[in-house]
Amino acid sequence: MIWLISFIDLLFSALTLAIIARALLSWLPMDPYNPIIRIVHQITDPILAPLQRVIPPMGMMDISPIVALVILQVLQTLIHNFLLGSVVR
Repeated sequence: MIWLISFIDLLFSALTLAIIARALLSWLPMDPYNPIIRIVHQITDPILAPLQRVIPPMGMMDISPIVALVILQVLQTLIHNFLLGSVVR
């Protein structure tokens, strides 16, 4: 069970870093056809695109990455509690 918790932590850490990278890269003039940019978008679009449809930008600022990070943190905590609760029993 420990391997599953470690895998989930790694997955959520990778998603968190990808979202942060996308937010930081959005401030720079980047070529949208750059392979790194495309990979970051492919990783983060399934999470951010639905949020961007629901959450309007605040002026020039897109807050969907912040909301996504909060949701990921809550999900990770819930999964941890569920898995650790099932281990204790």
